[in-house]
Amino acid sequence: MAATRTAGGRRRGRLSGWHPSDLAGALLDSLVARAGIDGAAVEDVILGCVTQAGEQSLHIGRSAVLSSSLPQSVPAVTIDRQCGSSQQALHFAAQAVMSGAQDVVIACGVESMSRVPMGLAIVPESSEVGPWSHKVQERFGVREFSQFGGAEMIAQKYGFNRERLDAFGLLSQQRAAAATKAGAFAAEITPIEIVTAEGKREMHVIDEGIRFDATPESIAGVKLLVEGGTLTAATSSQVCDGASGVMVVNERALKTHGLTPLARIHAMTVTAGDPVIMLEEPVFATQRALERAGMKIDDIDLYEVNEAFAPVPLAWLEVLGADPDRLNVYGGAIALGHPLGASGTKLMTTLVHALRARGKRYGLQTMCEGGGIANVTIVEAL
Repeated sequence: MAATRTAGGRRRGRLSGWHPSDLAGALLDSLVARAGIDGAAVEDVILGCVTQAGEQSLHIGRSAVLSSSLPQSVPAVTIDRQCGSSQQALHFAAQAVMSGAQDVVIACGVESMSRVPMGLAIVPESSEVGPWSHKVQERFGVREFSQFGGAEMIAQKYGFNRERLDAFGLLSQQRAAAATKAGAFAAEITPIEIVTAEGKREMHVIDEGIRFDATPESIAGVKLLVEGGTLTAATSSQVCDGASGVMVVNERALKTHGLTPLARIHAMTVTAGDPVIMLEEPVFATQRALERAGMKIDDIDLYEVNEAFAPVPLAWLEVLGADPDRLNVYGGAIALGHPLGASGTKLMTTLVHALRARGKRYGLQTMCEGGGIANVTIVEAL
């Protein structure tokens, strides 16, 4: 089968010339080609996208199919579970094929944060109507729910100072740089043709956000995002353009189409908790996932915990007692970027390829999501 992603593009960077539906369409074509399957065999495309406005409005999942080489007979649906949108797409796809309702489903995601800026879909503050009703605001004692605010709350709760967060941000850059230089991402990245500022055509194959020259001094020199806080741009996920996806099939499809599997879904969980601190939920979702799977954290060989902000994976490590050497071994969103709706299957793509490259068995992926939700997926490499 197949799991692939584009290399990340920085805001107004190398992928900003691509319409998001075309970027997702190119990713769909790559998945089908990698799997070696007839596109007509795909029974559904489940696409995650967070900011469904502007060029990502009016059902971008269907637009992606129409931009691809898939037959127009292939249906699609666009879903939003915030940063976990394409991870949830994977869960929905797995549930569909496990039930036997469908045999071949693509789970994917896209976000062009250059062309469709984060927050574009939110009603302006001048309006009397916003995404949170007065009833919700009164219930939780807040005017708005802020992921940045939640990250600062986590840092305070767990006693993470700026130095601790800076060290994690530097490690993310160093791991991503080392992985890129070693060719660790080569098998998972779908090359995308771009036109440079000089008018030259070339293939985009390296994550644009990596700071190959990052040092403790350069990280420490980045300004705090708010006075008296702990977070900086160097310890926060990068705005990013990108697409990613995986092909999900059942045993019947494996036999019918002669496919070779990369991994199998071992367990899936989604939970929800405090919408104010919000980003702590991966801790509790992981605990439930492990319990339901009858596993311990030490049974997991590699973990991908989205680096929305540095305190999130650090808190996860501390509470779970997990091995930091197994966490985000090729770096994370701080270095590689966080293309919102595409990040779920992006992380899964990296996790599956890393497990296979290292001869490991079990991997766990989790993602903090707006509203205090978290998905957890445990996979077994084959």
